[in-house]
Amino acid sequence: MTGTKPPFRADHVGSLLRPADLKEAHARSLKGEVPLAELREIEDRCIREVVQLQESIGLQGITDGEFRRTLFHADFLGQLENGEGRRSVKFEFRKPGSGEASNVFLPPGVKISGKVKRTHPIEVEGFKYLQSLTKRVPKLAIPSPTMLLRGGRQAVDATAYPDLDAFYEDIAVAYRAEIKDLAAAGCRYLQLDDTNFAYLCDPRIVGAMREAGETVEDLPRRFASVINAALAERPADMTVCIHVCRGNDRGRHAAQGGYEPVAEVLFNQVDVDGYFLEFDHEGSGDFQPLRHLPKHKRVVLGLISSKVPELASRDALLRRIEQAAAVVPIDNLCLSPQCGFASGFRGNPLSEADERRKLEQVVSIAQEVWGTAQ
Repeated sequence: MTGTKPPFRADHVGSLLRPADLKEAHARSLKGEVPLAELREIEDRCIREVVQLQESIGLQGITDGEFRRTLFHADFLGQLENGEGRRSVKFEFRKPGSGEASNVFLPPGVKISGKVKRTHPIEVEGFKYLQSLTKRVPKLAIPSPTMLLRGGRQAVDATAYPDLDAFYEDIAVAYRAEIKDLAAAGCRYLQLDDTNFAYLCDPRIVGAMREAGETVEDLPRRFASVINAALAERPADMTVCIHVCRGNDRGRHAAQGGYEPVAEVLFNQVDVDGYFLEFDHEGSGDFQPLRHLPKHKRVVLGLISSKVPELASRDALLRRIEQAAAVVPIDNLCLSPQCGFASGFRGNPLSEADERRKLEQVVSIAQEVWGTAQ
């Protein structure tokens, strides 16, 4: 492994486009047409190849592309006892670079039907396999514990949890157990994928949440408290970042709006080392909310879109980094695509060649700005 601590100057969120044969096998497995053992063989081979891809590009943080997942969060949360898939607040996904609604979408949430428990390790074996394939830094992304809070009081069985504080504590206990086992397996770079903070930046979504009975003003601190409790026992040498996601459904985003409504809490009350933030379109707002960032934390600027095939202009990217550096010291900044390339197994509407060019651009720009991709 390198001696450089993540997040790296050139980094990425985690999920990558599935090769065609893996995508087909995964789709067929969901219909019961491909045995699990056969699917695992295909996944293992494709993960080996995507690790080699990342290393050849010059990335230091190496993921398995989330090649074993159907959705970035559902596979993990679905293995916690007494969580059932459900739909939550209604709003629209939008096309990149515009406010035009492309379809009405009910983002997947979790209905809590009983006591939340982690009865077995969830990502440990997958992490061990990834770790066996690289001498660089294996990175694992898991859904933020706040994803279990989507839906509010009405999504949590009142018999199991008459007091929501007990619910929050059970979430933390489950996550602490998973993180302890991941740490024992050697995981030292962990990312939490969180959409909830970004949703609080969008007046449309906030309005829908109010209509659903949420006390929105309390949520940023509640999210911070749940995350901190989940991370409370992590090793001192484990780097944890949070990716604040605006939604990523086959090239479409959900949330718009600058980070100002959540910035003070997000940067100062969430006990993580770095933030992957999405700044790929005008609806993301400016960099002024970064003024709340403490001196010891890093922000990974998500300036390169994972949603469209076109490459960003080099000059435009350098200009955007310069604008961010006017608010935050350049040493506190890094660069990445704004999101993963495949939050769901079907992926975004671009090719694997497009994906490679974008990751190469991340590395080349980082080397130009910071003199290194590490």
